[in-house]
Amino acid sequence: MLLGGINHVAILTGDTDRLLEFYESVFDATHDVAQEEDGFKLTIIWIGPTAELNVFQFDGNDEHLRQTPMFGRGRLDHLALEAASIEAFEEIRRRMIERGASDGFVTDFGKVLSLFFRDPDGLEAEVCVQNPDAVPGVFNPPGTPAQRYHAV
Repeated sequence: MLLGGINHVAILTGDTDRLLEFYESVFDATHDVAQEEDGFKLTIIWIGPTAELNVFQFDGNDEHLRQTPMFGRGRLDHLALEAASIEAFEEIRRRMIERGASDGFVTDFGKVLSLFFRDPDGLEAEVCVQNPDAVPGVFNPPGTPAQRYHAV
């Protein structure tokens, strides 16, 4: 394989500070302000050793307010982050539930476990982790509950 993962995803926000607080509190992310000018701000949120969110805030831009159902969002539908371990996934899940950013439902896709959430701007995204309970060759459809995570 010639790729090692995702380098960055660019997103728009109307409130960089609110978004930073969310990603830093839930994921222990860090950030750098890359550029700040009159009416424009670019902030890099480090979500992994080489993965980042490039967060753009423009005065007067309200694109971040437009929310549509899954698969109706254009070419980039959602973002999926990879948890560093099952323990990290469980801590992220706990933090998401505590903040009301997720109902805590974990989907068992077979090889991967998935937790969907919404960030403060309403961006639907998910956190995935390799499933320690996976059975080789078994792939489950969306909505299959993970047995290790019963009702919240």
